[in-house]
Amino acid sequence: MPELPEVETVRRGLQPVMEGAKILVAEARRPDLRFPFQPDFVARLQGQVVTGLGRRAKYLMADLASGDVLLMHLGMSGSFRVIKPDNDASPGEFHYPKGKDSTHDHVLFRMSSGADIVFNDPRRFGYMKVIARNALEDEPLLRDLGPEPLGNAFDAAMLARSCQDKTTSLKAALLDQRVVAGLGNIYVCEALHRSHLSPRRIAATLSTRKGVPTDHAKRLVSAIHTVLNDAIKAGGSSLRDHRQTSGELGYFQHSFKVYDREGETCKTPGCGGTVKRFTQNGRSTFWCPKCQK
Repeated sequence: MPELPEVETVRRGLQPVMEGAKILVAEARRPDLRFPFQPDFVARLQGQVVTGLGRRAKYLMADLASGDVLLMHLGMSGSFRVIKPDNDASPGEFHYPKGKDSTHDHVLFRMSSGADIVFNDPRRFGYMKVIARNALEDEPLLRDLGPEPLGNAFDAAMLARSCQDKTTSLKAALLDQRVVAGLGNIYVCEALHRSHLSPRRIAATLSTRKGVPTDHAKRLVSAIHTVLNDAIKAGGSSLRDHRQTSGELGYFQHSFKVYDREGETCKTPGCGGTVKRFTQNGRSTFWCPKCQK
């Protein structure tokens, strides 16, 4: 499942051809993805100018001149590609040609910028929904989301307050989208390793009894910021399906310190431990028992 860096990478790829442009043609080529398209889905998009393209957690959000917002989720295998008539750019180092099978091209936006934006989703776990901007606070898909981990408000004090009374594991707390929005299994494993905190640690240990953030909380927030920013610069992580809008793979997976490195030597300088894997809340957790406490 794409996490925050992958979605942010897609947003940055779509922004130059989508923001400020009009949707000349909108096509929904099947009645549903994960959920059915709204009956007026195409009508509310066609002819509208995209005034801004943002991101909330793992959602892309296109603001429309009408006052509506197009909410888009990549699901497990969804990807956008940008097709331009004069697109003669040479592939990048991590480029792999996209499949030419258009069977899974389910949504198309023809933009006044001259680009066609195609959403391809073989597994159909992605979804799109048009929502009135003044109804966003009540939207079930968004209303329970926690703070953005790269937002100005997210700091050690906020994380400590969110975890103050939690008896769940630290990893489970970080995966809870109500605690912090946009983090998934990969980047939680990486952030916990870089902050030298065990995924089994009780979440409440990030806070004193009075709600003051501990040094653990400060280290963790710093690690989350570093990991996410590094991953965005690398175009995200490509393990199976993620592609940038140019067709290039993200390559942050080459910088993993712990994720998917079971049995390898820990990369923490001077540690010498061995990366282990165990199942936690139904997900694979990778960690170094020697330096993560």
